[in-house]
Amino acid sequence: MSELVVRNDRDGVAWLTINRPDKLNALNVPVFEELEAHIKTIARQTDAVGAVVLRGAGKCFSAGHDLGDIAVGEKLPRPNFQAHVIEALSNLPQPVITAVHSHCYTGALELALGGDILIASANAKFADTHAKWALTPVWGMSQRLPRRVGKHKALEMMFTARTYLADEAVAMGLANMVFPDDSFEADVTAFCAEILANSWFSLRANKTLVLSSDGMGLEEGLAHEIYTSQGVGPDMADRIGGFGKK
Repeated sequence: MSELVVRNDRDGVAWLTINRPDKLNALNVPVFEELEAHIKTIARQTDAVGAVVLRGAGKCFSAGHDLGDIAVGEKLPRPNFQAHVIEALSNLPQPVITAVHSHCYTGALELALGGDILIASANAKFADTHAKWALTPVWGMSQRLPRRVGKHKALEMMFTARTYLADEAVAMGLANMVFPDDSFEADVTAFCAEILANSWFSLRANKTLVLSSDGMGLEEGLAHEIYTSQGVGPDMADRIGGFGKK
């Protein structure tokens, strides 16, 4: 049996690929079980893994939650299982990049929003179709989408169930950037290399500061930064010394 989430590591990046291309990478419970196992492992590998990329195999990132599974009734290993896996992805200590090409609908969008940075291929298409199917979100759409694009744009997406193209996604702040289809993987690879050229200590510490102060007022957030900052990393002296030699 083939893996439903394939992990490949190169140059400090763990690439996680949803691997149901014959089903347009529709998300079912076994996919989330394998994804959770990878997440638990990666969380312990901060020395070897500096960043994570989540993507889809074949024609698209993912067409969304497998409607066939919904129809027959899913058997979850525990309540709210998928939501907890997405939260674990979001809370990984390393930067998480979701690389989206072609379809990214509803449950797939909820999964993509678990990343810190969302990169779109030029052919990417985004939609929240919960309302089309008389469903309501339980994987984080009502919370992460407004925080990404603003309340009113999020409600527009949720109310209309329309599809938004890559350039629209960038314009509204849903995607950070868009790369050409034919060089998408190479461009994502180069973007990750740009990130990992910096201190991995600082990447993790900065992510912790941002996530742990989310929702705080400015005064509280500033105090949080001052008193909970992790300070300088073990590579500071070498980095500053190297800069001075230049």
